[in-house]
Amino acid sequence: MHAITIDEPGGPEALVWAEVPDPVPGEGEVLIEVAASAVNRADLLQRQGFYNPPPGASPYPGLECSGRIGALGPGVSGWAVGDEVCALLAGGGYAEKVVVPAGQVLPVPKGVGLVQAAALPEVVCTVWSNVFMISHLRPGETLLVHGGSSGIGTMAIQLAKAVGAKVAVTAGTRQKLDRCAELGADILVNYREQDFVEELAKATDGAGADVILDNMGAKYLDRNVRTLAVNGRLAIIGLQGGVKGELNLAALLNKRAAISATSLRARPLAEKTAIVAAVREHVWPLLDGGHVRPVVDREIPMSDAAAAHRVVEESGHVGKVLLVTP
Repeated sequence: MHAITIDEPGGPEALVWAEVPDPVPGEGEVLIEVAASAVNRADLLQRQGFYNPPPGASPYPGLECSGRIGALGPGVSGWAVGDEVCALLAGGGYAEKVVVPAGQVLPVPKGVGLVQAAALPEVVCTVWSNVFMISHLRPGETLLVHGGSSGIGTMAIQLAKAVGAKVAVTAGTRQKLDRCAELGADILVNYREQDFVEELAKATDGAGADVILDNMGAKYLDRNVRTLAVNGRLAIIGLQGGVKGELNLAALLNKRAAISATSLRARPLAEKTAIVAAVREHVWPLLDGGHVRPVVDREIPMSDAAAAHRVVEESGHVGKVLLVTP
């Protein structure tokens, strides 16, 4: 098969479409003939040498894919060769074939194309596990999503609205904010021109956000805590704004607030399986019914993954950038 390889860390040019050995499914695994994968920020970090795959994972980038099952490993039940699926991966999505534990596989939702389904696993599992399983967003509460026009942001808006929450977003352009509003966002903050602490205070009569989904880390830590409502929950899922920040514990105590910080890729198989099962139970009916949909900015041939990485690095996209196999 062919896959995107990284011989040496570097810029987008480090991504090389090369012939490599086919993977073979082991106990409890399925082999997927990949139709598409999607670009995540983690892939850019892996390309640069800052985010190595966990032990035992494929060395090729790609944390999600869609395609058809090509083979079943020993002990797999509930799936058949030819099934159209999408899957959460620890790596290997930038390839024509990939093996994945059967517990991380999902059926392609009704009304979603096979290629477009590649935009779902990573973002849905990230949003559901952090916003709902950990932070317990409830109807009537306010969710603040930083990077509202990203793949994760566009899904977080839709899922929060589907459960009856109010949604605030930050983004850097009017075009991106308009797209967020189309998806249901209620409070729009241009982080280049406005202070989200002040804007959330005005929009919520001083109450603040009950849950914050944060991709920035250190840069926003203090302001996020100030923005939290009493009994608020801050879920940190990215470090685009740095890894070390100062935390005002008194402010956290006064608000009886909580902070969680998680990544998905390195979680044990049992945890990923539980998240995927919860997503299939709670989110897949929303997708099947057309209440939630993947947001795809563009599709690029997988062999030109370098171009896709440049698009994501420039941050002009809305939703997911997909890589499509030949």
